[in-house]
Amino acid sequence: MNAWDQDGFGVRVDWGLAGARRLAPHVACLVVVDVLSFTTAVSVAADAGTTVYPYAWRDESAAGYAQTVGARLAVGRRATSAEHPWSLSPAALRAAPAPPRLVLPSPNGSAIAAAARDDGAVVVAGCLRNAAAIGRWLTASGYGAADRPVAVVPAGERWPDGSLRPALEDLLGAGAIVGGIGGAHLSPEAAAARAAIDAVDELAATLADCASGRELVAYGFPADVAIAAERDTSEMVPVLTDGGFSPA
Repeated sequence: MNAWDQDGFGVRVDWGLAGARRLAPHVACLVVVDVLSFTTAVSVAADAGTTVYPYAWRDESAAGYAQTVGARLAVGRRATSAEHPWSLSPAALRAAPAPPRLVLPSPNGSAIAAAARDDGAVVVAGCLRNAAAIGRWLTASGYGAADRPVAVVPAGERWPDGSLRPALEDLLGAGAIVGGIGGAHLSPEAAAARAAIDAVDELAATLADCASGRELVAYGFPADVAIAAERDTSEMVPVLTDGGFSPA
């Protein structure tokens, strides 16, 4: 047993890409949580019928990948246009026509999804919007049991030097998902995440006033924060299948 694997627990929580890489080989399912904004954007797009293909880099290779999978390519939040209305902004995705397929670059959530997929775990995109639905699906699918453990991975953000910045919104999203898994044996890390969301009285206000929320509001995207706070409004469980997130 290695202590870092949280071995023996049905539900485990660790942070970011390194945490995902550590836990993915030891669990049957991994839920990536990137509330502001990758997995919230995935949930909005999935509600509209779009299959979302994660991609870790917003560079020239993203366009080539989109062409390979026959998908539209999301651009930067400030680079949207009438021709390319799709971006990482959940509000932009909600307002835009829903394409059948969309490549959504993200250095945090997408990179984690790709790493977990490569290690053989079933990968789910989780956020506050679909936390209860994911909890029910995990329970019904037998995940969270000792022989089918699940990892819930808050993605976090990046400091300017590229190191992980633990992000409150992702901790809360992870806790909401953990809290919805029935009868599971939680690691201390998972129990702490659940306690964090249980301690929040005003979710929308908390998201708007946390560091990442303030950043998005300052950038001119308050609607993205508001959409991220729509707790349990979506029944969609996006599972990574053949490279894209589609309904379970």
